[in-house]
Amino acid sequence: MRWIAGIRTIGQGWIPKRSYEKIQSYSHFTITIRHGDVFIKVNFGGFVSLSTIDWRGRSVCTVFLRGCPLRCSYCQNDTIQTGKDLRDIDEITGMIQTSSPFISGIIFSGGEPTLQKEALVELAAFARKKGLAVGIQTNGFYPGTLEALFDKNLVDKIAIDYKTRWEAFPGTWDGYCANENESYERNVKRSIACCRKAVAEKKLAEFEVVLTVFYENGKYIKEISDRNPDVPLVLQQGEHKITQLQGAAPGMTNGEYISIKRNLQEHYTPMTLAEIKKIADELKRTVRIRTREIGEISYYKWSNVL
Repeated sequence: MRWIAGIRTIGQGWIPKRSYEKIQSYSHFTITIRHGDVFIKVNFGGFVSLSTIDWRGRSVCTVFLRGCPLRCSYCQNDTIQTGKDLRDIDEITGMIQTSSPFISGIIFSGGEPTLQKEALVELAAFARKKGLAVGIQTNGFYPGTLEALFDKNLVDKIAIDYKTRWEAFPGTWDGYCANENESYERNVKRSIACCRKAVAEKKLAEFEVVLTVFYENGKYIKEISDRNPDVPLVLQQGEHKITQLQGAAPGMTNGEYISIKRNLQEHYTPMTLAEIKKIADELKRTVRIRTREIGEISYYKWSNVL
């Protein structure tokens, strides 16, 4: 167990040294304050000890943090959108330590890793001390967390998984906060702006926007590309979206809902590489295209690249 002094908690100032013991529980993690010191329990989602596909050109470990304010029906990690698996932060740093001889970087993903601001900053700082490059995969909903990481020079790569308006987010998340499409749009634009600034100030080495491609969201992809012509763009093949189940039983559990929805999705094939290229052609710029069949390629209509 490791105690951390002087951490700013959500909605509060610095913890006073005269504090004796207090436990603050949030829907995504717990902070214990004892004798003026602060200990964070991470809401853990999972760990991959070695990956060669999460960061181009690097072998990394990947830490998944549980909890997300959005409910994208195509999410590949929907089992960690909710729930609690609180772990001592030392348990997570121990996992990173075990992988460190074999990797050059670490990716924090989710869920939504920037939701757990204090935990993410501490874990990124630990990775830095180990000489690891730090990458974040985020939907951009919490620009304040990104700004905190930039202020401490704790991140090398940001990949923003930009959700299009077509994807239709739900209104609430476990009573934690209300999320409307407009608030997400505002926050993700702020996240992109602070990433651009960090790149200009040489606080961020790599930055890209990732767009999951479906038949329905081509026009939104064009709008996002036009607004961000200087930001590297990745078009990612997505499973066809099932927005909701018709006639779902009132007593159906979340697990049952997800299982039935996945069975329905098997009847809808993802867009082909040729179809994704047609969307890319409309953007009139070089993009990276990511599919299950061929992995990831660089593509521009007039180039000789496949």
